[in-house]
Amino acid sequence: MIRKQPNINVGAAILFAFFCLLFFVLVVRFVYIQATGEVSGTVLAAEADKRHNSSRTLEASRGNILDRNGEVIAEDAVSYKLVAVTDAELSKNDPSNPVHVKDPEKTAKELAKYIDLEESEIYRILTKEGAKQVEFGTAGKDLSFDVKKKIEELKLPGVLITEGKKRFYPNGMFASHVIGYLEEKEDEDTGTFTETGRLGIEGSLNSLLTGTNGSMKYSKDFWGYILPNSNEKVVAAKDGDNVTLTLDKRIQSILEDSMNKVVEEYNPKKIIAIVANPKTGEILAMSQRPSFDPVTREGISDTWHNEAIETSFEPGSTMKIFTLAAAVEEGAFNPDEQYQSGRYEGIGDHNNGVGWGPITYLEGVQRSSNVAFAKLAKEKLGFDKLREYITKFGLDQPTGIDLPNEANSQIVYNWPIEKITTSFGQGTAITPIQQIQAATAIANDGKMVMPHVIKEIRDASGKLVKKAETEVTGTPISAETAKEVRDILETVITSEKGTGYNKYNIEGYDVAGKTGTAQIPKSGGGYLTGHDNYIFSFLGMAPKDDPELMMYVAVQQPELEGNETGSEPVSEIFTTVMKSSLQYMDIAPTKMVATKSVEIPNLSGMTVEEAKKIAEETGLTAIVIGNGNTIEGQLPEEGQSYLEGEKIILKTNGERTVPDMTGWSLRDAIKVADLHSLKLESSGSGYVETQSIKAGSTVEENAELTITLKEPE
Repeated sequence: MIRKQPNINVGAAILFAFFCLLFFVLVVRFVYIQATGEVSGTVLAAEADKRHNSSRTLEASRGNILDRNGEVIAEDAVSYKLVAVTDAELSKNDPSNPVHVKDPEKTAKELAKYIDLEESEIYRILTKEGAKQVEFGTAGKDLSFDVKKKIEELKLPGVLITEGKKRFYPNGMFASHVIGYLEEKEDEDTGTFTETGRLGIEGSLNSLLTGTNGSMKYSKDFWGYILPNSNEKVVAAKDGDNVTLTLDKRIQSILEDSMNKVVEEYNPKKIIAIVANPKTGEILAMSQRPSFDPVTREGISDTWHNEAIETSFEPGSTMKIFTLAAAVEEGAFNPDEQYQSGRYEGIGDHNNGVGWGPITYLEGVQRSSNVAFAKLAKEKLGFDKLREYITKFGLDQPTGIDLPNEANSQIVYNWPIEKITTSFGQGTAITPIQQIQAATAIANDGKMVMPHVIKEIRDASGKLVKKAETEVTGTPISAETAKEVRDILETVITSEKGTGYNKYNIEGYDVAGKTGTAQIPKSGGGYLTGHDNYIFSFLGMAPKDDPELMMYVAVQQPELEGNETGSEPVSEIFTTVMKSSLQYMDIAPTKMVATKSVEIPNLSGMTVEEAKKIAEETGLTAIVIGNGNTIEGQLPEEGQSYLEGEKIILKTNGERTVPDMTGWSLRDAIKVADLHSLKLESSGSGYVETQSIKAGSTVEENAELTITLKEPE
């Protein structure tokens, strides 16, 4: 008989007790989990949902910003971004086919050839501790399609090119302070970017333009594949609203070009310019210098403010327009009455207080006599009445324009000398946009209208959200007074005594306007002195009898030669933009101008600069196509007779590029097609409204170009 040892029974008892205790713990743990649904603070249902269900964001497209004719000013475009997967765990199931960056050193060496980062910096990013996926900051964003293809051809494990969106401003530096820009901020931990509109319309309408992202939720298996018959929950993205502005791309482009020429020639500290429709208050163009490129941000550090809206300064003699209008309305202005020019009540005329002897008040307006307006304010009109008209013309309150951060004026009107100097634009500061609004009353038969830049807003489906209406903000003067003031202001330009004589005339059109020369205050009191240290300006309208366009231009501290005046850079902008805009808008000339024929010169073999100069001297409008430096073809050809002002198309030896042909005749479009050997198809009649190849694009020989023509309204 085998006897059991006592130790075995004790051991068995201990094991039995241990397993009973373990079983009891497991049961308690199971009951606890069942009751609470948590393990170590983790909710099991949520963890299961996380492992078996997934979601992704459906990104909303930012709304477009368009000009009044539907031309794109800002839009979302396809963008390529470089990312790298650095999580080795993702390759454990199939080590022979890695989906992460297996060789950071080699990867960094190859990528350094295509993105603007040092190899060592790329290596540092790829080996960032704890990271599962990395991005490469601005160097890895907005890659061209060509770079994208080359990186993909490397077939580097873990390197991915994702397709996204970026904000595209096809016109470059173009009403930049009106439009604004999109600012991107990078999260240093994740390397991801968020975008927010800054300045102008991008900033003030950021929430409308941004839209709302959507989402998609779905069930997946262990490997991440969507399960069949899984219940997908999709919340569609709501794209941002589209904003149509009152700006006209053609007029804005003419303005930008003319300002660039003045900057190059005179190097001023600032330029401010506004083109408006005085009947509706629509701003057709607005720009300034310095400005910035909304894509590269180049120049943004030099100028944050929209000077036309956010800055008030002493207007100078353009203020005399409103003092004159008040005096005419009150019957206090007699153009034939004489007064003694020179000095009055401590102020002097701009020719060092010498004056021009006894002259009429009409001549005083033409010569921009400070004494004439001081006497009108004090003796004829009265200070209290002048102050009433400052309010009637809206010069003591913001206009309410639909752009952010509008400044108010600073009306200094306490002591008699301050009241006198206010009458001719010194001591008191107002904004350019306040002058534009006030001048609409002169141009619009007494009705003053609020300026605005937003024409309409529509949602992504095209449904109208908001439409701007013309808003009359006051009637400070009668239609008869407005007409008389325009007639007087015309003589500022037509009279030999006028400060605008031979500067602001536009062939074929009557122009009414007033020059301004404002002193610049210096810190510590007083004003800057010197030939250049002024803000030179002009506020004018045309055609004089029924103004369709109004324009304000101010140029601060241009670098002038000894015999040059401030009117020269100002008039270069005003006359160029006003004449081209009137013609573009098909506004009939007041007077018929005889056109003359010119003989086409031979420009082949010349540099682009030489050819353009000769073409302009001949009286032709030179259009350069291609991105080369030398002219190798032209239409019309040498020896032909053409009317002065017509286009000559100059083809360079570079790649073929297509110009913006909006508003061109079919004949001019055919010249481009012939020089580039393109297949041209046209429909409709009149002038080019749309073209199938985007302006600035390069094309191959025999490419198809389709244009639609439309008769002008």
